[in-house]
Amino acid sequence: MKKWNERIIEKALAACALLTVLTTIGIILILLVEAVGFFREVSIVDFLTGTQWTPLFTQKEYGILPLLSGTFLTTTIAISVALPIGLTIAVYLSEYASKRIREILKPMLEVLAVVPTVVYGFFALMIVTPFLKSFYPDISGFNALSPGIVMGIMIIPFVSSLSEDALNAVPNSLRQASFGMGSTRLQTAFRVMVPAASSGIIVSVILAVARAIGETMIVTIAAGQQPRLTFDPTVPIETITAYIVQVSMGDVPHGTIEYKTIFAAGITLFVFTFVLNTISYWIRSRYRQKYE
Repeated sequence: MKKWNERIIEKALAACALLTVLTTIGIILILLVEAVGFFREVSIVDFLTGTQWTPLFTQKEYGILPLLSGTFLTTTIAISVALPIGLTIAVYLSEYASKRIREILKPMLEVLAVVPTVVYGFFALMIVTPFLKSFYPDISGFNALSPGIVMGIMIIPFVSSLSEDALNAVPNSLRQASFGMGSTRLQTAFRVMVPAASSGIIVSVILAVARAIGETMIVTIAAGQQPRLTFDPTVPIETITAYIVQVSMGDVPHGTIEYKTIFAAGITLFVFTFVLNTISYWIRSRYRQKYE
């Protein structure tokens, strides 16, 4: 009877794994089928190299670079905010904070991850942007800097929580050996513990980047809907996800070339994320081999 129960559990686990794989394959197939229909009418070279994205205008251009630049810009700002703050918090919780403080502070940080992104979007538009205007009067009411900063605040728990887990997984013998060599707590934290936990920290950064790239509502509300090829964070931009929301509102007829642009943009985002994760996995493997 026990052996039979184990087989049932094994089959159930295999079915769950297969369901995940089939779901992923289904998503890829839908994107591919619709994107092929788009690329039959639009040159893939023009799509990847064009600097104008105006599929909803009278003079239609299908260059994806403006959407990519907007996505890269907001993601870069978000990571620039989340990585140093999140890593500092992780080091504090792992190396300095008492058990009581850790039990209080960590759940409070993780609350940031469950706040609805619509709330973050309005926070960026109504609070952060006016605050930035007090320092930069020329900044536009819709810009990349404000949603980028708020996205960075939103993904801090991804970096801090996973990085702290990685730091706690480092053998305590490394910490004690560093202290035995006369290192201070700060030197031990950043010169011994952080490098030793680098593979786990890189994983946290990968998840944070993926979360920032896929964020929709914050950039839709606060970044504007003006696709432009720029790296100026003070002007309105549009990301891939924001454009998909714009077209999905229902104003564009289903089956038209304008509607199919969301699948072309979606598969571009998918390919970019896949390549990024592959490169990050390779880097993580190299770091793991270095410090093991």
